[in-house]
Amino acid sequence: QLHLVESGGGLVQPGGSLTLSCAVSGSTTDFYTIGWFRQAPGKQREVVSLISSRDDSTYYSDSVKGRFTISRDNAENTVYLQMNNLQAGDTAVYYCAADPETWRLIVDKGVNYWGQGTQVTVSS
Repeated sequence: QLHLVESGGGLVQPGGSLTLSCAVSGSTTDFYTIGWFRQAPGKQREVVSLISSRDDSTYYSDSVKGRFTISRDNAENTVYLQMNNLQAGDTAVYYCAADPETWRLIVDKGVNYWGQGTQVTVSS
Protein backbone atom coordinates (compact mmCIF):
# COMPACT_ATOMS: atom_id res chain seq x y z
CA GLN A 1 0.00 0.00 0.00
CA LEU A 2 1.22 3.46 -0.88
CA HIS A 3 -0.03 6.94 -0.10
CA LEU A 4 0.96 9.75 -2.47
CA VAL A 5 0.74 13.48 -1.80
CA GLU A 6 1.62 16.06 -4.45
CA SER A 7 2.69 19.63 -3.82
CA GLY A 8 4.36 22.49 -5.62
CA GLY A 9 1.76 23.51 -8.16
CA GLY A 10 0.86 27.12 -8.80
CA LEU A 11 0.69 29.95 -11.28
CA VAL A 12 3.75 30.66 -13.41
CA GLN A 13 4.44 32.84 -16.42
CA PRO A 14 5.33 31.31 -19.80
CA GLY A 15 8.98 30.39 -19.84
CA GLY A 16 9.04 29.97 -16.09
CA SER A 17 9.79 26.94 -13.94
CA LEU A 18 8.13 24.91 -11.21
CA THR A 19 9.10 21.84 -9.25
CA LEU A 20 6.42 19.39 -8.23
CA SER A 21 6.95 17.00 -5.34
CA CYS A 22 5.31 13.64 -4.68
CA ALA A 23 5.74 12.44 -1.12
CA VAL A 24 5.44 8.66 -0.93
CA SER A 25 4.53 6.83 2.26
CA GLY A 26 3.56 3.27 3.06
CA SER A 27 5.35 0.24 1.63
CA THR A 28 8.27 2.28 0.31
CA THR A 29 10.70 -0.63 0.46
CA ASP A 30 8.83 -2.39 -2.32
CA PHE A 31 9.65 -1.73 -5.96
CA TYR A 32 7.34 0.68 -7.71
CA THR A 33 7.39 2.83 -10.75
CA ILE A 34 6.28 6.37 -9.95
CA GLY A 35 4.75 8.48 -12.63
CA TRP A 36 3.52 11.99 -13.24
CA PHE A 37 0.34 12.42 -15.24
CA ARG A 38 -1.58 15.52 -16.20
CA GLN A 39 -5.08 16.33 -17.29
CA ALA A 40 -6.07 19.59 -18.89
CA PRO A 41 -9.71 20.73 -19.02
CA GLY A 42 -11.58 18.85 -21.70
CA LYS A 43 -8.63 16.62 -22.50
CA GLN A 44 -7.70 13.05 -21.75
CA ARG A 45 -5.25 12.35 -18.96
CA GLU A 46 -1.74 11.76 -20.29
CA VAL A 47 1.42 10.32 -18.85
CA VAL A 48 4.18 12.90 -18.54
CA SER A 49 7.12 11.10 -16.98
CA LEU A 50 7.99 7.89 -15.13
CA ILE A 51 10.83 6.72 -12.90
CA SER A 52 11.49 3.20 -11.74
CA SER A 53 12.50 2.51 -8.14
CA ARG A 54 14.23 -0.66 -9.33
CA ASP A 55 16.87 0.93 -11.57
CA ASP A 56 16.00 4.66 -11.78
CA SER A 57 15.24 4.33 -15.48
CA THR A 58 13.10 7.19 -16.74
CA TYR A 59 10.54 7.93 -19.43
CA TYR A 60 9.35 11.24 -20.80
CA SER A 61 6.54 12.02 -23.18
CA ASP A 62 7.58 13.78 -26.36
CA SER A 63 5.72 16.91 -25.28
CA VAL A 64 7.96 17.45 -22.25
CA LYS A 65 11.24 15.83 -23.28
CA GLY A 66 14.10 18.26 -22.81
CA ARG A 67 12.06 20.55 -20.56
CA PHE A 68 11.00 18.33 -17.63
CA THR A 69 13.22 16.22 -15.39
CA ILE A 70 12.01 13.51 -13.03
CA SER A 71 14.13 12.49 -10.07
CA ARG A 72 13.81 10.76 -6.73
CA ASP A 73 15.24 11.23 -3.26
CA ASN A 74 15.13 7.82 -1.62
CA ALA A 75 16.06 9.20 1.79
CA GLU A 76 13.04 11.52 1.69
CA ASN A 77 10.78 9.07 -0.19
CA THR A 78 9.97 11.86 -2.59
CA VAL A 79 9.80 12.04 -6.37
CA TYR A 80 10.25 15.39 -8.07
CA LEU A 81 9.26 16.78 -11.43
CA GLN A 82 11.36 19.79 -12.40
CA MET A 83 9.50 21.68 -15.11
CA ASN A 84 11.34 24.31 -17.13
CA ASN A 85 10.30 26.58 -20.00
CA LEU A 86 6.66 26.08 -19.13
CA GLN A 87 4.11 26.96 -21.78
CA ALA A 88 0.37 27.50 -21.78
CA GLY A 89 -0.10 23.97 -23.08
CA ASP A 90 1.39 22.64 -19.85
CA THR A 91 -1.55 23.99 -17.86
CA ALA A 92 -3.25 21.04 -16.20
CA VAL A 93 -3.85 19.20 -12.96
CA TYR A 94 -0.75 17.12 -12.35
CA TYR A 95 -1.10 13.77 -10.61
CA CYS A 96 1.46 11.49 -9.05
CA ALA A 97 0.79 7.79 -9.47
CA ALA A 98 2.50 4.52 -8.61
CA ASP A 99 2.28 0.88 -9.50
CA PRO A 100 4.51 -2.19 -9.21
CA GLU A 101 3.89 -2.80 -12.91
CA THR A 102 5.34 -0.11 -15.18
CA TRP A 103 3.09 -1.08 -18.07
CA ARG A 104 -0.01 -0.04 -16.13
CA LEU A 105 1.39 3.48 -15.89
CA ILE A 106 2.44 3.58 -19.54
CA VAL A 107 -1.02 2.63 -20.79
CA ASP A 108 -2.81 4.28 -17.83
CA LYS A 109 -4.91 1.25 -17.04
CA GLY A 110 -5.49 -0.19 -13.59
CA VAL A 111 -2.92 1.99 -11.86
CA ASN A 112 -3.14 1.16 -8.18
CA TYR A 113 -2.14 4.38 -6.43
CA TRP A 114 -2.92 8.01 -7.14
CA GLY A 115 -2.35 11.31 -5.43
CA GLN A 116 -4.99 14.00 -5.19
CA GLY A 117 -3.45 16.24 -7.86
CA THR A 118 -1.95 19.70 -7.92
CA GLN A 119 -2.90 22.51 -10.29
CA VAL A 120 -0.29 24.03 -12.60
CA THR A 121 -1.36 27.13 -14.49
CA VAL A 122 0.91 28.78 -17.04
CA SER A 123 -0.33 32.23 -17.91
CA SER A 124 0.90 35.77 -18.30
